[in-house]
Amino acid sequence: MITTLHTIFASHRDQPGALLPILHDLQHALGYVPEEAVPLIAKELNLSRAEVHGVITYYHHFRQTPPGKHVVQVCCAEACQANGSEALAAHAAKRLQDADVTLEPVYCLGLCSIGPAVAIDETELHAHVTPKKFDALMKKLGEKA
Repeated sequence: MITTLHTIFASHRDQPGALLPILHDLQHALGYVPEEAVPLIAKELNLSRAEVHGVITYYHHFRQTPPGKHVVQVCCAEACQANGSEALAAHAAKRLQDADVTLEPVYCLGLCSIGPAVAIDETELHAHVTPKKFDALMKKLGEKA
């Protein structure tokens, strides 16, 4: 992690407002922002640990624990809610209880008119997701593993 952080710090040296880009790069590299990185980031940017921690916890995007093998995001924004995303999220939570999959709520995947929407591993977007379609997607995901 230290080597990764030093590489990230070097790429953002002299960049005003580097905290968010550093956090994004770190999460992209490790899958999450480790707690032990907070004091190192704070020192590098001359911020308090509380300031860094505050940003990490404010934004839903940042994870503080390692994710599962796959990350499934269910849109919980108003447009998707109007199309059943709350029921889909509840179904997903039950379905994924024992799987090595991290389930995360997100607040807009940009598919507002064709929700509810789901993203898998931040690369695959799916629209009009029903519980049945969700189960098929998870079965397919399990076959990839």
